Amino acid sequence: MRALLMTFGTRGDIQPYAALAVELARAGHEVVLAIPEQLTDLVPADLRTPENPSAPAGPRAPGPGAITVAPAGTHMLGLLRDVMPDLSGARDGLRTMSLMRAAMKDHLEETWRAAQCEPDVIVYHSKCQGAPHIAERLGIPAVLSIPLPFYTPTTAYPAPFFGGASFGRVGNRASYRANRLGNALYADMLSDFRQRIGLDGRVGRLQDPLVNPDGSPVDVLYPYSRHVLPVPPDYPSTAHVTGYWFLDSPADAVLSRDITDFLEADEPPVYIGFGSMGFGKGAEDRRAAVLEALERTGLRGIVATGWGGITPGAAADPRVLVIEGAPHDALFPHCVAVVHHGGAGSVAAGLRAGRPTQVVPFLGDQPFWGARLHELGVGPEPVPPRRLGRSLAAHLGQLVGTPAYARRAGEVAAGIRDEDGTAAARGILERIVDRWG
Repeated sequence: MRALLMTFGTRGDIQPYAALAVELARAGHEVVLAIPEQLTDLVPADLRTPENPSAPAGPRAPGPGAITVAPAGTHMLGLLRDVMPDLSGARDGLRTMSLMRAAMKDHLEETWRAAQCEPDVIVYHSKCQGAPHIAERLGIPAVLSIPLPFYTPTTAYPAPFFGGASFGRVGNRASYRANRLGNALYADMLSDFRQRIGLDGRVGRLQDPLVNPDGSPVDVLYPYSRHVLPVPPDYPSTAHVTGYWFLDSPADAVLSRDITDFLEADEPPVYIGFGSMGFGKGAEDRRAAVLEALERTGLRGIVATGWGGITPGAAADPRVLVIEGAPHDALFPHCVAVVHHGGAGSVAAGLRAGRPTQVVPFLGDQPFWGARLHELGVGPEPVPPRRLGRSLAAHLGQLVGTPAYARRAGEVAAGIRDEDGTAAARGILERIVDRWG
């Protein structure tokens, strides 16, 4: 099987797909991974094929058991990192939107070039909107994938972007119609793209992302754990909850010396980090709130600034270490508890480590995961970012001072560790390709 995997975003968005690529390659399949160049290091060197600049039409087939990285979204990720932290208002946002549209057009062309490897199947994150059209052009299956239950309607809970609310059985199911709005903004761009790659027909502004051009249902891979969010009984057979896709750090990778020295000096710290959330706005206030909460509770802390979440700079208190970031799978097991924004990757890493978790949700699906983790019993209620200064110290006290949170986190971790999400996904893809013929 030759698989083309497409995804876009920050490291947490790319890492699960790199994990799936590794699983496929180690099972003897050929893999092309279309991701930003800045994150090529996620692919293990022993599996990564060297770049082939003599292939202008796109990546060549890597051969069994290897992964070829096809650059896609490099410009767009650069814009996110360089521009977003400095946004200060609606006018800046509008200017950035025009830049992002141009970058998205580049991304469409990059994914089309990546598809010249002649894949048997495309697995794509929903941010890669050209993928289903490319699959239609090539006559192969396209498998949607996203690490949250965003697309498949259910009566059990509403679409995750509605947070932890419930609108009743009918309202919950109806809320998933909002998924079709993604095409509304980019329908014209996607229609032009279809024409460029040789397809007829325009993209409907409210086109259903769960229906193939021939009317058959789209298969969806959901790389999260059923121990965190049970599979609803009304899910169809095309909705596959596989378990998390973990990409562990290389065996020879180690935490930096400043982190290991800090960890060895005293009792385990609390980890606090919000990634890129806030896009730089309010980063100084968040830093002040975090440092004050640690001082008031007397807890040791490792504070990760990310790129825009918290203002960088060493802390005056020697019981607090400020870092830019570190691999969660390596760091979290050494912490007594974790505090983060509730992104799907951070949620997975914290739960797998069996650590009580406090979510500070900013946007998107983060309020949904925050509410879910509290419902699971692994941490207190979510804290809105605007209330950090008033509430974080009290919540930290609850987080580390409630034994039930630690016990429950350990139980959830045991279930997660029993799963093999990438192997499950591989088996599903193999069956889809066989079925497609």
